[in-house]
Amino acid sequence: MEREWSFSTKLLHNEWKVDRHTGAVSVPIQHASTFHQFDFDSFGKYDYSRSGNPTREALEETIAALEGGVRGFAFASGMAAISTAFLLLSRGDHVLVTEDVYGGTYRMITEVLTRFGIEHTFVDMTDLNAVAENIRPNTKVIYMETPSNPLLKVTDIQGVVKLAKAHGCLTFLDNTFMTPALQRPLDLGVDIVLHSATKFLAGHSDVVAGLAVVKDEELGKELYKLQNAFGAVLGVQDAWLVLRGLKTLHVRLKQSSESAAAIAQYLACHPKVEEVYYPGLENHPGHDIQRHQADGFGAVLSFRLADEEAARTFVRNVRLPVFAVSLGAVESILSHPAKMSHAAMPKEERLRRGITDGLLRLSVGLEDVNDLIADFEQALSFVNEHPSVVPTR
Repeated sequence: MEREWSFSTKLLHNEWKVDRHTGAVSVPIQHASTFHQFDFDSFGKYDYSRSGNPTREALEETIAALEGGVRGFAFASGMAAISTAFLLLSRGDHVLVTEDVYGGTYRMITEVLTRFGIEHTFVDMTDLNAVAENIRPNTKVIYMETPSNPLLKVTDIQGVVKLAKAHGCLTFLDNTFMTPALQRPLDLGVDIVLHSATKFLAGHSDVVAGLAVVKDEELGKELYKLQNAFGAVLGVQDAWLVLRGLKTLHVRLKQSSESAAAIAQYLACHPKVEEVYYPGLENHPGHDIQRHQADGFGAVLSFRLADEEAARTFVRNVRLPVFAVSLGAVESILSHPAKMSHAAMPKEERLRRGITDGLLRLSVGLEDVNDLIADFEQALSFVNEHPSVVPTR
């Protein structure tokens, strides 16, 4: 019986570990936009690179294997992947969406899908009763993001999948924060898993890419038609960069997750931090669910300071993390969701969801965790005490 290799080994030893023609240990970058056909009536596998390209195919097959799916798709960005998946919907359809969702997804749903007569409802997906109560006869997709961005809420994936199947709905899940290294939604019954591969999968802040994986062949055919028709495909140079980043995904995510857990514990005990959002903390409402449905808690956390001035002061004085949009890189990235990832969301909607002006999100990189904590300690020393602060312990 052939041994089943571990995930970390599969990242290196898979169908694309060497080029079949030359033995090269790096996937060739095929820049050709078009391919000569040697037979007038019978075309070869490739004809035009929007429809299929050997380098992009290597990435698509790799992510499909890692997610346990039958077909993968590589797009020009995470939002291109999400938007193309939403093209499975038609006028009059309804989509149920987790309320704590990435701002770009919120914008796509509220400003673009509505123009095509597609209805939507945002719901707290940590509450399965609320999910069930908001499914309509025309609901076609239930869209999950777990852990969510930026409040790290955890959705019971199998619970939502059960409801979806009972009502004939498809399920989409944004797996960007976890990656298949920590969470495999297709194994839990999800229909389409989505990624911003810009983040942990590529991991080096040097590429913008999106991925989708399906487990059903017929659904894969439908999504391929949309990928080819819509045309927002990933370029070959970027596909190669994602493939290279994937090789170190396991070791990067392992260290970053361990550091994130330590930083979350530190912040949870700091008197100037009002609340820490990280599913690895035992008092997190989704801690037990996350333990059950994933192999870890990830490398992203958020924490709330008293107000925007406190957040400004902290950002001004912290030295190691870069202050930027995005996450999932070798360097730690600190961001202010209200002005960055969720700027597309109206302020009243942000506040209703708990995305306050004092909220900061941290994607932990590969720096020494003691250096990061020391840096946070000195930056927090500049933040004024606030009478409303109640430390989370």
